Amino acid sequence: MSQPTSFLERFLLCATLFLLVWLPLPLGSNRDWSMGLFVCLMGVVGSLWAVGQLRGGAAQGSRNQALRVALPMLGLLLLTQAWVAVQWLAGLSLDNGSSFQYLMLGLAYCLLFFLVVSLFQTRKRLSLLLGTLVVSGTLQAFFGAFMTLSGVEWLLAGPKTSYLGDATGTFVNRNHLAGYLEMTLACGIGLLLALRDGRPFSWVNLLELLMGPKARLRLALVVMVIALVMTHSRMGNTAFFASLLLVGGLFVLLEKEHRLRNGLILASIILIDVLVISQYFGLEKLKDRVLNTRLNDVVVNGEVVQQANEVRDDVFGYAIPLLQERPLLGQGAGSFEAVFPQYPGEDIRIHFDHAHNDYLQFAIEFGLLGSLPLAVFILLALWHALRALWRRESVYRSGVGFGASMGIIALLIHSSTDFNLQIPANAATLVVLCAIAVLAGSHSNPRQRKTRSQQA
Repeated sequence: MSQPTSFLERFLLCATLFLLVWLPLPLGSNRDWSMGLFVCLMGVVGSLWAVGQLRGGAAQGSRNQALRVALPMLGLLLLTQAWVAVQWLAGLSLDNGSSFQYLMLGLAYCLLFFLVVSLFQTRKRLSLLLGTLVVSGTLQAFFGAFMTLSGVEWLLAGPKTSYLGDATGTFVNRNHLAGYLEMTLACGIGLLLALRDGRPFSWVNLLELLMGPKARLRLALVVMVIALVMTHSRMGNTAFFASLLLVGGLFVLLEKEHRLRNGLILASIILIDVLVISQYFGLEKLKDRVLNTRLNDVVVNGEVVQQANEVRDDVFGYAIPLLQERPLLGQGAGSFEAVFPQYPGEDIRIHFDHAHNDYLQFAIEFGLLGSLPLAVFILLALWHALRALWRRESVYRSGVGFGASMGIIALLIHSSTDFNLQIPANAATLVVLCAIAVLAGSHSNPRQRKTRSQQA
């Protein structure tokens, strides 16, 4: 028998879901006040969870299989935060204020991971979590597309001053909206696949998918794809479709019994959304951005006729000495903006507060001692997601595993040319995706247990 849900537990569930929807709204929570609010809210929710455990929920928590599976990953996250605390307390950081801020954010991410695994351990709650992320992504997509198409060009509380003509949602940077949509789209596709039934393929079933109750979910995916294309983010779109093709191809190959149906579902996402719908919402402009990218000046007869319009590769090169200075200890979490200005050459004419490469920035700031646990954490999450994807006996588990693995891979690809993981809303959503990867294979299904007990 499952334990009845207490009022406190329902409140914690609602508070966590509200927080996930809230995080992207104040410019991706990439402001000091919104970061502080996020940390405080996580502290309050975590404290209330602890109170609930002290009042008699400890026995129930001990039966949470997903939490036991997630403990090594939580330990890795905490190990990174312990290293950031050492950088801050021992004076190893070259920007102590930023390192303290990163320490607080890191602890909030750890608590969020722990709470998601603890609270959403049943199938019904896991579906609610995925649905909430899809709703949040759809709202961001609709707002971003509407602002761009209407010509109003506002963020949530004021007019946009940059990226005019590009969808940004409530984020400042189009690439960060793209990063967020990559993850929420993956959740939507995973949920769509998880809610399949086990019936053999028929064209009637496919018609039900397109026009039946799941049509609302399908419509949400269409809206998010349109907004993703309208961001005109080169690597964002590349990462999404590359991860979809990679994980989708693996998924279709694994499930021999339903290969035709699964292939048609994934093909509809690619063909209908991209070739039929997205071409009316900026696909041509995105293609032009990709084709017109110049990493170097165009020189004819010794004269520069076209200047490079992409300098991120130069930033990577100038940042390498920072990594070589302290490869083991790092410069200090959050210190890139403070230490980088002494290295760039004259060709870097704008201010860079981030390396535009999360791997490089983490290596520079955290060093090997802090970056290695994070890398293992992500790899373990991806392993759990792919392991659930492999479980062909459960349509639901394989579908959720699909969504989690696709979202993680998409952001890993995008992180090679951007700094989504420095934006609290996107970093927190990735942490939730890693928790979903654990829950995909380790959540409980009370309804299934009840059926088995009745049969016995």
